[in-house]
Amino acid sequence: MNVAQKTPVVLITGGSSGIGKSIGTYLKQKGYIVYGTSRNPSKLPNFEPFTLLKLDVADRSTIQSAIKKIQEEQGRIDVLINNAGAGITGPLEEIPEEEIQRNFTTNYFGAINVTKAVLPLMREQKSGLVINITSIAGYMGLPFRGVYSASKAALEITTEAWRMELKSFNINMTNIAPGDFATNIAAGRYHAPVLSDSPYKKSYGDSLALMDDHVDAGSDPLEMAKVVFKVINTKKPKVHYKVGVFMQKFSVVLKRILPDRVYEKLLMNHYKL
Repeated sequence: MNVAQKTPVVLITGGSSGIGKSIGTYLKQKGYIVYGTSRNPSKLPNFEPFTLLKLDVADRSTIQSAIKKIQEEQGRIDVLINNAGAGITGPLEEIPEEEIQRNFTTNYFGAINVTKAVLPLMREQKSGLVINITSIAGYMGLPFRGVYSASKAALEITTEAWRMELKSFNINMTNIAPGDFATNIAAGRYHAPVLSDSPYKKSYGDSLALMDDHVDAGSDPLEMAKVVFKVINTKKPKVHYKVGVFMQKFSVVLKRILPDRVYEKLLMNHYKL
């Protein structure tokens, strides 16, 4: 996609903070027309980096309204970045079913619903790019993050299938899986409480502290923004991209080459289980 030939229009879900805000700010600086989304943009009246629209990925009416507004103002959407997501932690035995469903609604079905709404416009344009922001956690089942890992893994696999279905329309789709980045995701995710009478009290409590430390010491989200910019300007994007420190990316390689039980042991040692 060549910025010199036209000014691409980019839609980023979950664009009001963290990785989404960094991506949008960087692309705006590079000359793109950027629309970000938030469930409650009215709470951010002084938001300046780029245009922020009301969109809840769990509410199809807000999805249609946001896309209609962009279509009226720009006539096209060149790049959709499905970034909206939610964290969730807890022992699988103790996470309420409604919280599991809510997480999948945001992380998985939300991305599918927004993509479905944008595809007719991209097909009419005979071009487009969909970038799904997944997670390195989606490549492995992590203790006390099983629901999050599963929701991101589902989006990874769905992308593999969907991109093949879209090729004849000149629409590309790809995954970008970040590792730990210094964002506010820990504050916004659902934490199953550490129950005083839970058999997981010590192991989950210790793991929870370790997870928060990883996020606090995470990489600069600007790194993700630069990768997104590079992918947008790649003629034939790969199926998967991984962004993070060496060991996070290498963990995916190890999963592929090590025997399952050896890899499981590595993870358990890491989480002190």
